[in-house]
Amino acid sequence: MKNLFLIFVIVFLFSCQKREQNKMEVTKEITAVINEIERVEPPNWFVGFKDTSLQLLVKEENIGDAIPSISYEGVTLEKVNKARSNNYLFIDLKIDASTKAGKFNIDFTFTDGTKKTHTYELKLRDKKSDDFIGFNSSDAIYLITPDRFANGDDSNNINTALKETDIDRSDNYKRHGGDIQGIINHIDYISELGFTTVWPTPVLLNDMEESSYHGYAITDYYKVDSRFGNLSEYKELADKLRKKDMKLIMDQVANHCGIGHWWMEDLPFGDWLNNQKNYEENIDNWNNETNIGSNHRRTTNQDIYVSKADLKGNNEGWFTPAMPDLNQRNPFLAKYIIQNSIWWIETLGLGGIRQDTYPYPDKNFMSDWAGAIMHEYPNFSIVGEEWSYNPLIVGYWQKGANNRDGYESNLKSPMDFPMQKFIVEGINEEESWDKGLIKLYEGLANDFHYASPKDVFIFLDNHDKTRVFTELWEDTSKVKMGLSYMLTLPRIPQIYYGTEILMNDSANPGDHGLIRSDFPGGFMDDAVNAFTGEGLNEYQKDMQSFVTKVLNYRKESKAIHDGKTIHFAPFMGTYFLFRTKDDETVVNIINKNDQPITIDLKRFEEVGLEGKTLKNIITGDTFIWGNEIHLSEKGSVLLTTKI
Repeated sequence: MKNLFLIFVIVFLFSCQKREQNKMEVTKEITAVINEIERVEPPNWFVGFKDTSLQLLVKEENIGDAIPSISYEGVTLEKVNKARSNNYLFIDLKIDASTKAGKFNIDFTFTDGTKKTHTYELKLRDKKSDDFIGFNSSDAIYLITPDRFANGDDSNNINTALKETDIDRSDNYKRHGGDIQGIINHIDYISELGFTTVWPTPVLLNDMEESSYHGYAITDYYKVDSRFGNLSEYKELADKLRKKDMKLIMDQVANHCGIGHWWMEDLPFGDWLNNQKNYEENIDNWNNETNIGSNHRRTTNQDIYVSKADLKGNNEGWFTPAMPDLNQRNPFLAKYIIQNSIWWIETLGLGGIRQDTYPYPDKNFMSDWAGAIMHEYPNFSIVGEEWSYNPLIVGYWQKGANNRDGYESNLKSPMDFPMQKFIVEGINEEESWDKGLIKLYEGLANDFHYASPKDVFIFLDNHDKTRVFTELWEDTSKVKMGLSYMLTLPRIPQIYYGTEILMNDSANPGDHGLIRSDFPGGFMDDAVNAFTGEGLNEYQKDMQSFVTKVLNYRKESKAIHDGKTIHFAPFMGTYFLFRTKDDETVVNIINKNDQPITIDLKRFEEVGLEGKTLKNIITGDTFIWGNEIHLSEKGSVLLTTKI
């Protein structure tokens, strides 16, 4: 019996040792990287996600004839999905919660016995999901069109391997040479202005015949456009912003790609695109006439009487003939887009996503997309572009909205086009019962409709809209009214680059190329340098100073970030707005009177400021809140109880 027991112990120990040895062999990291496959996306993944699923898009000639295999502890190959094109496979993996970071080989064995190998990597995450903090009402966002902001690296201006190789600063629809390095070089300028967040328009590859500078016709969702820089520089931008306690927002496009996208030559499925059959039948004669374009009727997403034809016309029509409309109802494309967003969040450590053309894709997919991101990153932020001047429509897209159709968007921040319109109209109009400052007052009164007003994303101009200096008739006092109001609202504010120096498109209002003009000082031999102030006129310097003072005050103001809001109906050409939290009250007085005026302050006694000393945020002068205030000139007066 002793001998039998001894033999059993020896066999057991040998078996355990063998299993442990096999386990070590399976999990041992690959050191020799092999890439025999044309494309595997995502190009890498990460361990430690809540969602343990991963779907790999594999692109290689006749890969549909191959059988993939993986041997790595914690990684299970659950399903292999073939496509219409035999040059694709979609592989479903499960990444167990205990999986270690490392490299492993995916072997593809073809029917003739040949084999191709691709080394794949699972990386460690830099931080936990909860530590990805998005933008909020304490932030102020600087929107940049990178091609037009600053050229930090002349060597990347032209890539002859791409379709558009011209650099021509005299043509507003050609590339001008601005890049990621140009933004990096001027982070200090942006920070000193008082901004906490930077939103560049897309910098991913746009290998298009023309107008590739704007970035919204993406031809590779995992590749930085070489004319903007490379992935290392994109990471450097994010890292250097973080070191200044600033955030990076990535501009993403789920609705459409560029017609030069690599998959357009070999689409994986027959329904990868909306109206794909029409495209394939007319590919040799593709133009505005053969294209089935969007009807742009975005209200079809909410309309309880909508026809199927109109709904389909908005969601499935192509944005332009050069921008194929992606069909997010295809589950493989849907997974691809969601994973792409998560990959960029992890890779760059993003502080937010701005999603283009939000109401054009399938709205159920958009709910799933935002939901998947916010499930993984509960403190993250996403802003969606809904270009509607109707607050009922805008509010529909915000998370927590009381939508009668039961729709939940999972979107934190819709864009406040309605308030932008109210501000411009209200400041420009002559005062009357239903015009002028009443537009601002009633526009803000619409906040009862929003699930979370302070998470709504407000702006006065952007890369698609006429610049505010032009819209406000090149009147600097009006611009100050608009900016001061926007920056004291319960909102997340965004300012377009150059607004601080009164950039305009007055020569041809609404022209996109002109709206996106070069920032002076960002390019070699510029006569004016707004970064240093050299060559700016007195009005530009004054506006730059105004923006700097308001933003830097706002950066530390709890009352503006999260305070109670009280406003009073416009009276005698003036409008008073109060933001209060604890012992801080901020007062914004907008005065449209050309002549001096005295206002009785007893009307505002409920705010509780009587006898208190307030400081003018711009001038530094102090004022004791008593019976009246004398306003000597048209414009904005910003006061605070923080002395």
